[in-house]
Amino acid sequence: MGRVGVMGGTFDPIHYGHLVTAEEARVHFELSQVLFIPNRYPPHKDLDGVSAPEHRYHMTLLATATNPDFAVSRLEVDRPGPSYSIDTIRELRQAYQADALFYITGADAILQVVRGAWEGSAELLTLCQFIAASRPGFPIDVHDLRRFNVTGHQLSNIHVIEIPALAISSTDIRRRVTAGRPIRYLVPEPVETYIHKYGLYGRAGGAQG
Repeated sequence: MGRVGVMGGTFDPIHYGHLVTAEEARVHFELSQVLFIPNRYPPHKDLDGVSAPEHRYHMTLLATATNPDFAVSRLEVDRPGPSYSIDTIRELRQAYQADALFYITGADAILQVVRGAWEGSAELLTLCQFIAASRPGFPIDVHDLRRFNVTGHQLSNIHVIEIPALAISSTDIRRRVTAGRPIRYLVPEPVETYIHKYGLYGRAGGAQG
C-alpha cells in the first residue's frame, strides 16, 4: 500500500509556503507522492479577482517541475462548477484504491472540516487522513478540534505538523504585485516570470526584483 499526499487549493499564486508544506509532509509521513490539485472555482471564496484556472494550473506546473515527487492534476480544473474536495477525494479514492490518501491543508481549513462547514465533511473524514499544517506560534488546538467536532467521527486520522514557511500568503503576494513590490524568494522564479508575463494581479510587467 502506498501513501499519497493530496494538496488542493486555489494557488493564486502558488508559493514557497505551499511547496515547503508539501515537502515536509512528504518526508514526515513517508508519502510516495504529493499530488497538487488547483481548483476551478473555490466554493468558499468570492470569485471576483481570482485568476483563471488555466493560469493557476500552469503556475503550479512551473513551481513543482523540479521535484520528481510532486505531480499536478487537472481533476478540478476540468470539472465544471465549484470545486468541492469531497468530489475530488471520491474520484481519487477510486483511482488509488490500494493507497492511503493524506489530504494536506491548513489550520483554518481543518477546523472548518470538523465544524461540518465543508461539503461532505463527515464523509471526508472516512475517505482520507488529514495533515493539518500550522505555523510557529500559532499551533492547532486539538482541544478545539474535539470541542467543535460535529461530524460524529473520531479525529485520530488528523495529524498536526508545524511549517515555518507558512507566514507567506498568496494574498500578500498579490498585493505586493499590484503595488509593484518585489516577490522574489516568495515564489519560484518561473512563477514570478509567469505572473509578470501575463500581467496577473492588476499590474502588467511589474518590478522583477
